[in-house]
Amino acid sequence: MQRWLAVGVAVILLVAGGYFWTRGSAPRGAALAAAPVAGEALPVPSDDPLVAPVSDVTPADREARRFNRYDKDKDGAVTRDEYLASRRKAYARLDLDGNGSLSFDEYAAKATKKFNTADLDRDKQLASAEFATTAVKRRARAACPPETTREETPREDEG
Repeated sequence: MQRWLAVGVAVILLVAGGYFWTRGSAPRGAALAAAPVAGEALPVPSDDPLVAPVSDVTPADREARRFNRYDKDKDGAVTRDEYLASRRKAYARLDLDGNGSLSFDEYAAKATKKFNTADLDRDKQLASAEFATTAVKRRARAACPPETTREETPREDEG
């Protein structure tokens, strides 16, 4: 019973502490800008460098560009072959012998090459120093310039 009482008091103290902590973090009178309502004019972009510029690309424009990327023959319809074209290209890159069948060795070719490159002493084992060379090299993400928009590319999970 005492545990439940202690837990209850702790929860109340956490909620009260969070309330007072968040109350003191924002300047008085500061409020969040309301989200634009569909059909309303978008707010004028600010000169403040910390405010993200408002994009004039609508979801309909974005979807039209996506549709046009898939509609290769520009006949106004996406056929099954057009829809699956990116998947066929990805499969063809993996099917190294071009026989239309994907073996495990073909599927794992990139990983096998990476292993063989890291195995400097050719003993078919990776010591910790060799294994460390297989880590994914991450690049810093470059910020997109505010006046440009990124083109959406078909993703593998779309389908």
